[in-house]
Amino acid sequence: QVQLVESGGGLVQAGGSLRLSCAASGRTFSSYAMGWFRQAPGKEREFVAAITWSGGSTYYADSVKGRFTISGDNAKNTVYLQMNSLKPEDTAVYYCAAMIGKIVVVRSSYDYWGQGTQVTVSS
Repeated sequence: QVQLVESGGGLVQAGGSLRLSCAASGRTFSSYAMGWFRQAPGKEREFVAAITWSGGSTYYADSVKGRFTISGDNAKNTVYLQMNSLKPEDTAVYYCAAMIGKIVVVRSSYDYWGQGTQVTVSS
């Protein structure tokens, strides 16, 4: 059974940084793509960034490009999201997700989800 457990959320001032972690278990994830999504109150869950385990290909939403970096540690089965220059509009619950295959930005394509971790950016 696939489990994804996020950690690292919290409260930070605008301009600050946080690093989220997603620990994956229950499978061999070499053929998987791992994504980060976020959902702000009253809004749809939106794509943030994704990475493939095999080749390390990455893709970012325009809203976070240049500020966020996704990376993976195969030995630890853990994916990270380094978030710099945070803005109040980055406030959301951040979710880790996994799917077999290449990176896609469509939420419904992902098969497995974590419980989420809250990120709050104060102005």
